[in-house]
Amino acid sequence: MLKFICYPKCTTCQKAKKWLDDNGAEYALRNIKEENPTLSELSEWYGKSGLPLKKFFNTSGLLYKSLELKTKLPGMSEEEMLKLLASDGMLVKRPLLIGDDFVLVGFKEAEWQEKLGK
Repeated sequence: MLKFICYPKCTTCQKAKKWLDDNGAEYALRNIKEENPTLSELSEWYGKSGLPLKKFFNTSGLLYKSLELKTKLPGMSEEEMLKLLASDGMLVKRPLLIGDDFVLVGFKEAEWQEKLGK
């Protein structure tokens, strides 16, 4: 079963959830603000995603901006970035869709259709 990790108040997450529902996908929903991804989960997802680690950051979030991460991230190690992401779910780009052999970060309908064969 897919894991759908989102922030319910986020409009992009709402669109993604509607897309999953409309396409009959089975998933377990998890609120990222109530249940923050752990360091081990983030490490695993990062490995599965094939994406640069910076793609996991919610760059439009208030926390990202207040911590001035745009200037700090380039100087951080992957370990430091993963620990930072694990410290607060609001730093993590969402929604996340996690399958057995893939991780999708953010909602791009074409990408989701391709992965789920919908």
